Amino acid sequence: MTPERSGCAGSVRWAIGAWALASLAAVAAPAPAQQLPAPPVAERRPHVDTLFGDVRSDDYFWLREKTNPAVRAYLEAENAYADQVLSPIAPLRETLYREMLGRIKQTDLSVPFREGGYFYYSRTEEGKQYPIWCRKKGSLTAREEVLLDLNRLAAGQTFTALGALEVSDDGNLLAYSLDTTGFRQYTLFVKDLRTGEVLPDRAARTGSVAWAADNHTLFYTVEDSAKRQYRLYRHPLGGADELLYEEPDERFDISVERTRSGGYLVLSIGSHTTSEALILRADQPSGALQLVSPRRQDREYYVDHRGDLLYIRVNDTGRNFRLVTAPVADPREENWREIVPQRPDVMLQGVELFADHYVRVERSDGLPRLVVVSFRTGASRAIRFPEPVYTAFPGTNRVWNTPLFRYSYQSFVTPGSVYDYDLRTRRSTLLKRTEVLGGYDPRRYVSERVYATARDSTRIPISLVYRRGLRRDGTAPMLLTAYGSYGSPSSVTFTSNRLSLLDRGVVFALAHIRGGGEMGKAWHDQGRMMAKMNTFTDFIACAEYLVSQRYASPQRLAIQGGSAGGLLMGAVTNLRPDLFHAVVANVPFVDVINTMLDPSLPLTVTEFEEWGNPRIREQYEYIRQYSPYDNLAAKAYPAMLVTTSFNDSQVMYWEPSKYVARLRTLKTDEQPLVFVINMGAGHGGASGRYDRLREIARDWSFVLWQLGITR
Repeated sequence: MTPERSGCAGSVRWAIGAWALASLAAVAAPAPAQQLPAPPVAERRPHVDTLFGDVRSDDYFWLREKTNPAVRAYLEAENAYADQVLSPIAPLRETLYREMLGRIKQTDLSVPFREGGYFYYSRTEEGKQYPIWCRKKGSLTAREEVLLDLNRLAAGQTFTALGALEVSDDGNLLAYSLDTTGFRQYTLFVKDLRTGEVLPDRAARTGSVAWAADNHTLFYTVEDSAKRQYRLYRHPLGGADELLYEEPDERFDISVERTRSGGYLVLSIGSHTTSEALILRADQPSGALQLVSPRRQDREYYVDHRGDLLYIRVNDTGRNFRLVTAPVADPREENWREIVPQRPDVMLQGVELFADHYVRVERSDGLPRLVVVSFRTGASRAIRFPEPVYTAFPGTNRVWNTPLFRYSYQSFVTPGSVYDYDLRTRRSTLLKRTEVLGGYDPRRYVSERVYATARDSTRIPISLVYRRGLRRDGTAPMLLTAYGSYGSPSSVTFTSNRLSLLDRGVVFALAHIRGGGEMGKAWHDQGRMMAKMNTFTDFIACAEYLVSQRYASPQRLAIQGGSAGGLLMGAVTNLRPDLFHAVVANVPFVDVINTMLDPSLPLTVTEFEEWGNPRIREQYEYIRQYSPYDNLAAKAYPAMLVTTSFNDSQVMYWEPSKYVARLRTLKTDEQPLVFVINMGAGHGGASGRYDRLREIARDWSFVLWQLGITR
């Protein structure tokens, strides 16, 4: 499941009458003093509920009425107000956009990968928003064949995103899916690559997709009304769908994929804490699914295939997973044989199987590791990386029988790089490093890792990058960011866009707080459910440490986070508004209780194991401590930029809308509170690369402005 939160508010739909329109006019009309007035108290008709004796009144519940013209008018008024407030820094925003665009090689090519008899790649063309997916038969000098030109498919659309992209074994058919709203609802299409014809076979609300070995049968999953992938269908081209599996437990999502060996289709079924798998021979697509091992609460396992064995990554003997094998013919637990034991200080994050070797994808001390192991000799070798702070992960590896392993590497100062590691020579060959135009010199920048101490004495890693020559006297501006949810590690990645901050003297910091997965499963466990407050207090401890070490000061410290990271922004701003000068909260999950009370909304039930269920008294009282919307108070807040998208399926637009509306009535300061709504996009913002770049320039121009930098 995508580790990004959706949400919404309340449990009863209210009609919007004259009272709401009057209230809307008061809320929405921009005021010259850069502060929107609160709606008149007498005209509020709040939604009220009572939980465990706690009476909760929601004055802004009506904002979830998406089809009501009054709601759209309110959001458009907020956008107009944002334009007014941000107009003085429009030149800075345009300068940043031009700088960022000037560093990008607009006409470029990805590293081709081999699959079957073809080399596949994507490319971009200057002036075009979307990539073009292509292939060449036999060699890289052959004639190019365009599989999909997203620019053509996006014509007339305000948003276009590609989901699945799967080619049949014989290379003749392409299964692909598109979302044209931003709501992450994908329609599946099948294209005959020999003729260019799009076949009549299609399906709505699809997720994962996989071909059988017969080049004729397609397997795909679909979502329910709460956007949970819950059904698996078998579809022979030109024929009728057959429902193979339906998951009744609303905590669980499903996905289907083909093993790299090509031998099996694997149906994975999982919640945040528990999983199981069923398999089907790819050359027998009409057969029955075979259960590997029955689900057991709080046990996760994941399956791959090689020869007559299944390779199973499982956390039954410890949270950080071990690797076992089982006979395909009888994969019951009593037949499991351990290959790699569970290690308390090393997280086995994944296993990449090949004909003659496998690769362990691990995390240790907060950093990724890639360990290549030979099946023939049993010898293992870790791929070495040169920097103290970096990210490395498997690349696109579609060939089963190969001595090469493709991986990607980058850091705060090293651009994205693609390598092939050769098992025979034990050497890595650089295939491509993302080109940064304009004379980029990595020697001008310094990256390091430092550690803050949390309130329970846990050491929290912080990754930093800044321009060489930094004076640590507390005067430097800083942007601090984090995520800290779902066990998802915050990776140290390169973006040439960040140079626009670094070259203006900004220190960029990434806090690896609990709730993420940087230090293994325990790191996640210590920042979820009834330990979620650790996520927020860890972030505050990181900010306090950076101030104490004079990297920055509260007057020059800005923070940014998105989605569940936006929840982080809301929570820490309520807890310590004095510690931060400016906040950027992108698509923030800020209305936790109301969202988690509504099981009809996307992700709610599946995330009871991440946040808790507020209908359970103990869990309600815990969430009540930090839910940003419920903890807003009459006090001074930092300058804030809040963003959302009208078609967001992960965090419904009304969460930040309500949050901003309520905050306007409570804040006692005169700092700007700016709310920007993309009316034609989803959770990730704009889909076109130029449009997305303008959104980044908007956010960072706000940060720089608040940090006293206007050029």
